[in-house]
Amino acid sequence: MSEENQTPASTPETGPAPKQTPHGERRSARNQQKRRQRSVFQYITILFAAAFVLLLFTFVMERRQHEILQQENQEQIDNLQQSVSAVQSLDNLYKENEALKEQVAQLEQQLQQAAQDRQSEKTTLLQQVEAKEKSLQAMDWFWQIDEAYAKGRYSLCRSLIQNLQSAGLAEYLPKESTTDNDRFSPYERYQEIYDNLY
Repeated sequence: MSEENQTPASTPETGPAPKQTPHGERRSARNQQKRRQRSVFQYITILFAAAFVLLLFTFVMERRQHEILQQENQEQIDNLQQSVSAVQSLDNLYKENEALKEQVAQLEQQLQQAAQDRQSEKTTLLQQVEAKEKSLQAMDWFWQIDEAYAKGRYSLCRSLIQNLQSAGLAEYLPKESTTDNDRFSPYERYQEIYDNLY
């Protein structure tokens, strides 16, 4: 026999050659199919795990970004509140300024009114002082007239009466008596003398 026609003999290294039967082929096909299914399942598991890791990473990043945005929004809100507070403070200052302006205007008006009242009182006091001075002058003339009349010096009395009237002092003679003795007032006595001489 030649070497080509010889069947392979079992060697200690390889062992006996397995016999391929249809049942063995089915088993081998099933094993391969199970291995494929297992590989596909592992592949799908790895894909799901990777997707889960990606989703988790995305969630963490989104949450971090949300917290950063929330912090920025809070800072903006704080800044806006400070701005609003500053605007309210300015508004309050404007209102206080307006109130102070109104108070100043009222005080100026009161001061002006007080100055007018003071001027009016001053004018009244000056008029009273002038009236008192003229009353004193009129009384001085009156005593001279009364003395001249009492002494029977009628021409002198008439001359004094003319001077009193030309000075416009007759109306400044007191019209009421200050002695409470039922006597004539200086004005009434002057009228009596005048009526007797004219």
